Amino acid sequence: MKKASSAIIGEGYKVLFSKTAYDDLRSMLETMAYSSIFILVDTNTEKHCLPLFLNNFSDLKQSNVLKIDAGEENKNLESCQGVWQKLSDLGADRKSLLINLGGGVVTDLGGFVAAAFKRGIDFVNVPTTLLSMVDASVGGKTGVDLGGLKNQIGIITHPKMVIIDVEYLNTLPDNEYKSGYAEMLKHGIIQDKDYFHELSEFKSLKEGNIEDYIHHSVEIKNAVVTQDLYESKLRKILNFGHTLGHAIETHSLTQTNKKNLLHGEAIAIGMITEAYLATQLSGLDMKEAEEIKNVFLSIFPRVNFTKEDLTSIIDLLRYDKKNSHGKVKFVLLHRIGHPAIDVEVQQEYFTEAFDFYERN
Repeated sequence: MKKASSAIIGEGYKVLFSKTAYDDLRSMLETMAYSSIFILVDTNTEKHCLPLFLNNFSDLKQSNVLKIDAGEENKNLESCQGVWQKLSDLGADRKSLLINLGGGVVTDLGGFVAAAFKRGIDFVNVPTTLLSMVDASVGGKTGVDLGGLKNQIGIITHPKMVIIDVEYLNTLPDNEYKSGYAEMLKHGIIQDKDYFHELSEFKSLKEGNIEDYIHHSVEIKNAVVTQDLYESKLRKILNFGHTLGHAIETHSLTQTNKKNLLHGEAIAIGMITEAYLATQLSGLDMKEAEEIKNVFLSIFPRVNFTKEDLTSIIDLLRYDKKNSHGKVKFVLLHRIGHPAIDVEVQQEYFTEAFDFYERN
């Protein structure tokens, strides 16, 4: 695995690493001569990340800062409307730039806001969580949730630039760091068995080489997206763990008596349960399914599900974006590093999958 120094070329933009990325941003701003620049933050990144950003880029200290409430529950059209109104009130035009400084909620929502305002203004993403660095940094997916259902409204559109600066990770609580780590493990499971095995022994932020792992994850995702931007076939492999995982996440967000699960926490459960489905439907060896389960359970505490929870989660599968002609389609595995796409799963397997997750 090579050192994280080189830029990664996305679909018409670059993902840039380390402090030198701010020089590239400065050059872009000089070249583009934007009429106005806005920085979108949430209540967390305003406090913890905006000072770091402005310390690296003091030129923007006079820029207008727009703020949304933190949390997946605020990734909705109401928040978009608030940002659009502020942009309009502050005189933004088609030559304005929006810099999205935050995690996946900010970059997803901010990209969608930019794509729709005045029929499209430029935006730059500065992801501040591990999840947004390895996931939202590449691929152009933007959007918001609808009625608690994940990512129902959105568009594929690309930033002008992505800046990945691992200094922001020092502001993260431990559970947010682990949430992103789950997506890195997923990249290994679907494309690089050696990478999965390397990450299987949890790498903390303090170990110092996290930027190299982030770089490799972004390379894996970018290679997939470059071949299949609109998810007609290959890009579907990035959804491993996400069919059940998104349903689990949505269920946790809509139940007042349940603890909200972070994206990576829910996707980890999704990957364990979908690994079991793969043993039944796409030939994954049970030893590899057990390996996947043991790795995730060594990082994330087990969650208990009641029969009522499972009924609700299974019912939510009908809203999954990958569904076609009323059929729920899964990404499973032939073996680690070799995914299987568009696998139909009969309902009777779901209870077995959760039994596999819950048993020691």
